[in-house]
Amino acid sequence: MNKFSSPTLQKFVALAGLFAFLIVLPHFLKYHHQDFLIFLTINILVVVSYRLVTLTGEWSLIHAVMMGVGAYTSALLSKSFGISFWITLPLAGVAAGFAAALLSYPLFRLTQFYFLIGSFAAGEAIRLCWIQFIQPFGGTGGISAIPSPELLDIDFLEPIPYFYLVLIIVSVCVFLLYRIEKSRIGLTLHAVHWKAVLAESVGIDTWNYRSLAFITGSLFVGLAGALKVHYIGTVAPKQFGIGFMVFILIWVIVGGYRTFYGVILGAIILSVLDEVFRGVNQLRPAIYGATLILFILYLPGGLESVLRKIKFFNQAKSQRFTWWRYLT
Repeated sequence: MNKFSSPTLQKFVALAGLFAFLIVLPHFLKYHHQDFLIFLTINILVVVSYRLVTLTGEWSLIHAVMMGVGAYTSALLSKSFGISFWITLPLAGVAAGFAAALLSYPLFRLTQFYFLIGSFAAGEAIRLCWIQFIQPFGGTGGISAIPSPELLDIDFLEPIPYFYLVLIIVSVCVFLLYRIEKSRIGLTLHAVHWKAVLAESVGIDTWNYRSLAFITGSLFVGLAGALKVHYIGTVAPKQFGIGFMVFILIWVIVGGYRTFYGVILGAIILSVLDEVFRGVNQLRPAIYGATLILFILYLPGGLESVLRKIKFFNQAKSQRFTWWRYLT
């Protein structure tokens, strides 16, 4: 076998090529599209961290609010106390994870539909606190003039340097989430989803694993919230409302949540589609709604199922060709 045909080497070459493309890409985009690229990269971390929560079979409506917990934590620490971004960033993840840990006991006493509604209620309670307590959260107006990161003489107010920062942090986080899923913990989370009774019969505490997935997913989405607000310079409750949570759900469902790359595919394609229709804001909710309905009816496996079918077809075609050559 050719040494360059190793699957691991092929993946490495593909990733290296992708990173080289992403490093060069911002220099050929307009200012507005550079902003879009930053938000798209952050949203990839949002959907990948949400997928970790769904591995146990529990879909929540609080993930966007957990992102807001990280965003408010980093904004308050950096503006009110003058703490560096490089310290507030990990603290944002810790705060979101800690909030998820506090909510785990009441929420995971519920399952399925009741868990979904309970998570929505808990998220709205947190969001109402941001609105009602003007000190320190700023009420409906939120917090503004959030300082940008500082490192040497790099100007992170410019989109290209900030994109490189986001790309590095998100890449590390996505890699860690991938390794978690492929680890024994990730396999156990799958077991909790598909065979919960069997998992409990062999001594697995399903409550602990559901809580672990929820806390870990919240920790990573808290980092995403900090990355977002330190670029736009403001944070407000409306940024993390049910509307944004619906977008996350649509990205995951349309992309497909059975594979790691499915949710990334959904976030990229729908975000690009959303950008294309930015000039007709009135039609955007209808387009998103129609897309979701069509996928649920005709492609419930999401876009990832199309790629699997193409791969299966190519493998079958290759096998037929091999047998034909053997017979002739």
